[in-house]
Amino acid sequence: MANPRIPYRFSTSRAPLPPLNGKRVLVHLVVNVEHWQFDRAMPRTIITPPHGQGSIPDVPNFSWADYGMRAGMPRILDLFKSRGLPASTSFNAGVVDAYPQAAEAMLSAGWEFIGHGLHQKAIQNSDGDAEADMIAAALDKITAFTGTRPRGWLSPGLRESERTPDLLKAQGLDYVCDWVVDDVPSWMTTAHGPLVAMPYNLEINDSIIYAVERHATGEMEKRLKHTLALFEQESATAPRVLAIGLHPHLIAVPHRFHELVAMVDTLAASDSVGFVTGSQLCDWFTTASPPEA
Repeated sequence: MANPRIPYRFSTSRAPLPPLNGKRVLVHLVVNVEHWQFDRAMPRTIITPPHGQGSIPDVPNFSWADYGMRAGMPRILDLFKSRGLPASTSFNAGVVDAYPQAAEAMLSAGWEFIGHGLHQKAIQNSDGDAEADMIAAALDKITAFTGTRPRGWLSPGLRESERTPDLLKAQGLDYVCDWVVDDVPSWMTTAHGPLVAMPYNLEINDSIIYAVERHATGEMEKRLKHTLALFEQESATAPRVLAIGLHPHLIAVPHRFHELVAMVDTLAASDSVGFVTGSQLCDWFTTASPPEA
């Protein structure tokens, strides 16, 4: 197979899933909440150093992310609370110690916590058992903080090793968001049994749009409106999952935050849309489409 974990087939050839609570466009708001370590190289940069000579600490690029945790997070929390919207956080477990007020605020808001590593650091080059140990440590730390073991995982940068799905399933996780291959969930194979590949988004994702592709403000809202229009058409025959990837230091800066407000209000105005968490999507899919023998 071209894809070693998920059998290939047209999305349109799958048996259609039922609506969820009467809704056919299922919106999953995923806020990526990350711990960028001050004494390490930054995982992404907004400004290059003079003469290309990097340094540690990298104060301007650290501050870019740190601003999001200080000023951006309250904006997102307040907006979702004012609209009564459920959300998930893909959560570096190190945030518990680095940004305790943010961690407590998300817990109080009832957001679902999705494992996202210990710190914002790629895991695919881990040696030996280091990756397994990191996954276990991240899940244990989140569990100790929230009182609930995470059911889902999103790898830092969506980067995996060849073993990652096997390790996630061995830890008892139900779904992973790294495999962005369809607009509805899929079953994927692991050495320890089936795992749900949950739709995420590389197109309506502020990191891709503004940090990688470097579009002007307004691009994310435009993409959202076009995607919603198509999904409203397609969902007449089969539901669609519309995941939206958000980062406090990108979408919640002053000149872009109006986009997020407009996007959630556009979605809420659609009769087709229901807002859901990762676990709600997982339970809906696994009930309607249990894994084949």
